[in-house]
Amino acid sequence: MKKARFTESQIVNILRQGESGIAVAEICRQNGIGQSTYYQWKSKYAGVSVSELKRMRELEVENSQLKRLFAEQALEIAVLKDVLGKKI
Repeated sequence: MKKARFTESQIVNILRQGESGIAVAEICRQNGIGQSTYYQWKSKYAGVSVSELKRMRELEVENSQLKRLFAEQALEIAVLKDVLGKKI
């Protein structure tokens, strides 16, 4: 079964349909998703606008870059301490 990929704006629009009073089963049938997917999206994206989602995605990318830099620096420090410890 092919996994459908929805953009963040499509997800927000689908969730807004649910907020407008349309039955969840009907929304899921129209969009070809399972109810479990709808509720997972609802728990993750409830009350969030498209611009906030884009900003959140940018922050996640920046956070992963900073974590990678920190890990590299920590490794370099550990190697230097190991080398200096052996020379004494």
